[in-house]
Amino acid sequence: MSFATAGKGSRTPGAKPGSGGTKKPTPSATGKLSNRLNPKTIDPFANPKKAKSAFASVYTNGGIPCRLVHGSVKHKLAWEPPVEQVAFDPVLVTLAEGLKEKIHPYTFVAKMGFKELLEAPHACDQTVQILPKLMPPLRTTLSDSDPGVFDAGLDAVMQLSAVVGPALNTHLKVLLVPICKKLMDKKHRDKVTDLLHTLEQNGGKECTPILKSKAPTYMSIYM
Repeated sequence: MSFATAGKGSRTPGAKPGSGGTKKPTPSATGKLSNRLNPKTIDPFANPKKAKSAFASVYTNGGIPCRLVHGSVKHKLAWEPPVEQVAFDPVLVTLAEGLKEKIHPYTFVAKMGFKELLEAPHACDQTVQILPKLMPPLRTTLSDSDPGVFDAGLDAVMQLSAVVGPALNTHLKVLLVPICKKLMDKKHRDKVTDLLHTLEQNGGKECTPILKSKAPTYMSIYM
């Protein structure tokens, strides 16, 4: 028997005809292209039993009365019931807890939801009542090492100050410790300074000694 005859039709044991004995990599082995390009986007095909953050679980289970509406240019939230009818306790507190999220859509829902609730009619009265509950999650957000999370915390405190004004003064020391740690950081210095000015402007002159106690080099807007 010649070598040509012996080699004809031969194949790797166990391989199907025409396969050449080589398997192509499956999508699960290489990972989806979209996942590799945007790793911080939640995978809708992921195992639903996989552990989620507390905020993600609450949102997924309908604990926040809004849904994300995808637009061609930007996204928005649709509230049901309307935002002016939403109970701030516990929804605003839950959104504050979500500010430390790093994965879409949870980052968007938490930041935009927090902002929109504070823009609702009568937001001041409802927010003042739950200020003690808002302080722990806001401090946690401001203490996060991720620059994006820290910025989200600064934005939230600025929005909160604009709504409740001097009512925030008695709670400021809880927030100022992580905020003032970044006062000398070049990446955050300007934004932190803007926030301190906003806190002083909204909180009045009574706020000045509170700010100075945590940031001795702070230059008051009243000087």
